[in-house]
Amino acid sequence: MDLSDLAKKLGLSDSKHLIRKAAELRRLCDVHFDSSVIGVGEVCKAVICLEIAATRFQTPFDRQTAIKFSGMSEKAYIRSFNSLQNGIGVKNKLDIRELAIIFGCVRIIPFVQKGLSSYKERFLASLPASRKASADFSRPVFTAVAFYLCAKKHKLKVDKIKLIELCGSSDSEFASVAASMNDLCFDVFGVAKEKKDAREVKGNRGLLDVLPEKRKCEDGNDSSDDGEEPSSYKKHKKMKKADYEEWRSTVLSSNKKIKAKVCKRTTQAPLNFSKKAPEMQS
Repeated sequence: MDLSDLAKKLGLSDSKHLIRKAAELRRLCDVHFDSSVIGVGEVCKAVICLEIAATRFQTPFDRQTAIKFSGMSEKAYIRSFNSLQNGIGVKNKLDIRELAIIFGCVRIIPFVQKGLSSYKERFLASLPASRKASADFSRPVFTAVAFYLCAKKHKLKVDKIKLIELCGSSDSEFASVAASMNDLCFDVFGVAKEKKDAREVKGNRGLLDVLPEKRKCEDGNDSSDDGEEPSSYKKHKKMKKADYEEWRSTVLSSNKKIKAKVCKRTTQAPLNFSKKAPEMQS
C-alpha cells in the first residue's frame, strides 16, 4: 500500500513533510534489516513509519485506527513498533517543557522532573543486579505518564488521549506505567482518596442490615441489647425451638401411655393324657 493512501486513511494527508519523513524511515528499514524476520509486513511497516514520523513532528496520531490497518493485535503492534524503532536507531524524545507549554501546565515542570527521578531510583532499587543495566527509561511514555500524574495531583486538566498520541503509546501501556509509578512513588504522584464509611453508602447499608445482631450502634453497643426488638433470625430460631419442644413432649407422653397399658394374658387349661378313653360296650 502506498504511503500517501495510508496517510489519507489515517487523516495525515495534509502533512506532506510527514509523509516524506515516513518514506525516508521506510527506506532506512529496508537498508538496515529485513523487517519480515521480526514478523513485520509491508503494510505494518508503513504504518509504524508514519507513527514514528508523526511523533517526531508532534502530530496527533490515531494509534487504534493504525493498529486496525496493520492487521495485528495491540500487543503485537507495540512489540513490532519497538523492535523496528530500535532496529533503525530512532528514538522519540518528549520534552517536559514542551508538554508544559502545549497543555499550559508550566508550574508543574519541577514536580515532573522530581517524580521521574524518584521513580527511576526506586524502580532500579527493586530490580536484581543483573537487570539494572538493561533498564531503559528513555521511552516517551514515562515522561508522559509522569506529566499526567503530576497534573492530576495539582488538579490541572490535561487531554489524556492527546498525550497518549504524542508519546506514541497505547491506553493499556499508559495505564500500566501509571500504576507502576503510583505504586512506587505514591508520595509524589498519588492522589489521596476520601474513605467513606460503609454506613453512609446505601448499598453497603443493606449488607449491614442482614444480621442486625452483629451491627453496632453509634454509641458502640450491640443492637441486641435491652430495649431493642430481636432480629428476624432470632425469632425464627425461637419458633423452631418451640415447635421442637412441643413435638418432644407429645412423643414422651405417648410413650408413657403405651408403657402404662398392661396386656392381659390368657391361660391355657392343662392337658391330661393319663386318662384312658372309656371302652365301647358291645
